[in-house]
Amino acid sequence: MNAAECLLSVGADDAVALECGDARITYSTLREAVRRAAGAWRALGVAAGTRVIMFAPDSIDWVIAYLGVIHAGGVAIGVNPRLALADLGPIVNDSEVRYVWCEADAAPGIVILASTLPAMPAVVALGGGEGHDWAAALRAAAAIDACARADDDPALWIGTSGTTGIPKGVIHAQRAAQQPHSFAAGVLGATCDDRFYATSKLFFAYALANSLFAGLRLGATVILERDRPTPERVRAGVARYRPTILFTVPTLYSTMLQEGVAPSLAGRGIRHFVSAGEALPGSVRSAWAAAAGMPPISGYGTSETLCLVLYANDESGQLQPTPLTSIRHADGTDGDAPQRVWIRNPTLALGYWRRPEAQADGFRDGWFSPGDMFLRRGGDRLEFAGRTDDLLKVSGQWVSTLWIEHALAEAAGGTVLQVAAVGVTTPDGLTTVAAMAVPAPGCEAEARRRVDAAIEKLPKHRRPCWMHWVRELPLTATGKLQRSSLREVHEKAVERSPDA
Repeated sequence: MNAAECLLSVGADDAVALECGDARITYSTLREAVRRAAGAWRALGVAAGTRVIMFAPDSIDWVIAYLGVIHAGGVAIGVNPRLALADLGPIVNDSEVRYVWCEADAAPGIVILASTLPAMPAVVALGGGEGHDWAAALRAAAAIDACARADDDPALWIGTSGTTGIPKGVIHAQRAAQQPHSFAAGVLGATCDDRFYATSKLFFAYALANSLFAGLRLGATVILERDRPTPERVRAGVARYRPTILFTVPTLYSTMLQEGVAPSLAGRGIRHFVSAGEALPGSVRSAWAAAAGMPPISGYGTSETLCLVLYANDESGQLQPTPLTSIRHADGTDGDAPQRVWIRNPTLALGYWRRPEAQADGFRDGWFSPGDMFLRRGGDRLEFAGRTDDLLKVSGQWVSTLWIEHALAEAAGGTVLQVAAVGVTTPDGLTTVAAMAVPAPGCEAEARRRVDAAIEKLPKHRRPCWMHWVRELPLTATGKLQRSSLREVHEKAVERSPDA
């Protein structure tokens, strides 16, 4: 099989496959463009297994070049285009890519970077300039048939989000293209008539798999945006493109509520709001339902699963498997204690690039166990309890920093922009919790009052020993909380004010 060919095998010839700004492309034109892009890549030297980085904002050209790599038998790797070149270098070097595809304005810097690496990759630039001219390569290329690959041959890589440290390269197989729409079709009831719109970008598994891949596999229309998402851009995008399914993240849902955007999305034809990337606080879910007319469906997925594999669609927040997902619990574990689970799904990755310890820990016999912890709630239902590092034994009782974050955020409402909690050690060597929050502008006093009151209501073993008020919290490139940096935030706050 070939993953690119599989993704484009369904859409009606005259149906619109992609929209971005004023540009749109039908399925018949997209299929031919991908075949020609594959011919261009083949002429440049891409063969079976050749790795190519895509380093540019989302666009129709990005999708054509990306799918063209896979169509030609290569392996496509999307990388955050906002990444500094100093951070791009180690990724290029470690992944041993042969080519970097970018836009003309980024090409000079990447050419200089490439010249410093042991195995210098070639730069292919959209719009000409330094490196190979992609437009010229396309004009000279002949369209080619898809390169036949085995189901478990690599098709693409995804970088982990880096919330707990250095990102890992996750290798996905050609078979990942067969069922990326199981959540969209089986849970959302999506069809070829739907219009998919994700605010996250295509280098992120959430958008790539659940919007682009799922939408193409259903023959639906997928909406792309070049710019970084903001509440106002989402408002404008919904008004312009009229999506029927919107995928975004909890932080943006919260910000859209605070800035009054949520009510403007009601009655716009959106059938489903989907939230993933982080756990969705119950307070945000209920506030969104009141403002926008329906609550978001909360999904859980990882770079390793590619697609969403768990979802919650009621006030309990308890997660259940998506269609085609199986869950297995570790033998001999205490049913009342937070635990890791094993997940199996057709889109599950082959494993990690050059991470044997992580591979042995997370992948086994066709199953994957994420670093996240869950509580069993009967049947296949699970309650998300955070990562292993987020679970603490305080005074002999289990505490999840996620539970504390949600309790404080719900009490604070719109007076805080973000809340985080982290396990720390007291001067006496005891395990406890430090919390930190970013107050909304003009709401500092009210935020402190509400949070202090909420802390007093928590059971003693869940009460943070430190409460820090900060201007911002560390985020990853995908906009998620960078938990690996929270202890450093705490330590710096204590240094500034030991009695905080």
